[in-house]
Amino acid sequence: MATEVKVPTLGESVTEATVGEWLKQPGDAVEADEPIVSLETDKVAVEVPSPVAGVLSEFTVELGDTVDVGAVIAKVEEGAEGKSASPAPAAAKADDAAEESSEEMERLPDDGGKDAGQSGDAPTMSPAVRRAVLEHGLDPTTIKGSGKDGRLTKEDVLAAAKSKGSAAAPAPSPAPTPAPAAAKGERREERVKMTRMRQTIAKRLKGAQEEAALLTTFNDCDMTAVIEAREAYKDTFAKKHGIKLGFMSFFAKAAALALKDVPSVNAQIEGDEIIYYDYVDLSVAVSAPNGLVVPVVRSIDQMSFAEIELAIADFGKRAKAGELTMEDMKGGTFTISNGGVFGSLMSTPIINPPQSAVLGLHRIEDRPVAVNGEVVIRPMMYLALSYDHRIIDGREAVTALKIMKEAIEDPMRMLIDL
Repeated sequence: MATEVKVPTLGESVTEATVGEWLKQPGDAVEADEPIVSLETDKVAVEVPSPVAGVLSEFTVELGDTVDVGAVIAKVEEGAEGKSASPAPAAAKADDAAEESSEEMERLPDDGGKDAGQSGDAPTMSPAVRRAVLEHGLDPTTIKGSGKDGRLTKEDVLAAAKSKGSAAAPAPSPAPTPAPAAAKGERREERVKMTRMRQTIAKRLKGAQEEAALLTTFNDCDMTAVIEAREAYKDTFAKKHGIKLGFMSFFAKAAALALKDVPSVNAQIEGDEIIYYDYVDLSVAVSAPNGLVVPVVRSIDQMSFAEIELAIADFGKRAKAGELTMEDMKGGTFTISNGGVFGSLMSTPIINPPQSAVLGLHRIEDRPVAVNGEVVIRPMMYLALSYDHRIIDGREAVTALKIMKEAIEDPMRMLIDL
């Protein structure tokens, strides 16, 4: 008896998704609640499990198709027996070398390697992980996965490649004739369809530019006091709370202090009304395999430094593993985006609608500054506050950013609410 696999409820206001990746193939044995397909929504990737144990008999939609909530996407023969895992499908002959190369990047490497304690079958991998495995010439069955259900993440592959160090790369399979070298000056192109998440990011950011009256105000911040505080308490903090003391908790606390004093920076426009919030739900921009995502830390103004660090670290780990949910992204009254981890010196971040402001953090670098009439070298960071001028006046934006700067330069202000 065939059981239908349907698209589950994806979250509030989300009615459709795109078939991003088949985690099982027709003929594969599946367990109840075992993921068989990954769907891409506007914000996150959602894995759809099999409702019963049996054999995946067929797909009713194709990779890349847009499917509605409740639509049938596959069928499972309940109680049937099948192979434990399907081999990578053989690629059809391409009409040209470029198409053949593109398909090769999507196939799993087949080197027959078996890891003790495992079946030896190639583990399920996302396209990004496949690409990393192929680029570094690694055997995926020898890499321990840190993702959901032990699945490999791109970070697992990169870590394995790094540990490989100077070890000799595996010898390539012998070929009858060597592939001709690319002609000097040859130019190639690759056309890749945008993921649903990337399309949504593009629409939202462009929409923010077109609708909001965007403006950015800048300031610089002396990081000496925060760096000294971290250095003095990092070991005790980590021992007590099991997490490192980072910069984000300081900036989150400083932002919460400023938003309480300047409520319009934490407000939103809805129709012809302005909504003011007496709490701060902080959206923290983190990098995920499919693009930038902004999970929300709720009521951050009521949290301790340790609680903030633990929440942000958890979001970062789950984002890399593709385990964030729609609920994690919902809401948010203010955003912090840290481009400094990638080396950015200065930027003009774009607000995350319907929010009205975003704080951009940048890299810390030693610069000469004047202190008490003397030129000294201090660790400085540029801060950027982009805001919607329709709701936030320049005076309010500058004041809010100045409060954040002062709180970072004198952390005691955050303790005594100044």
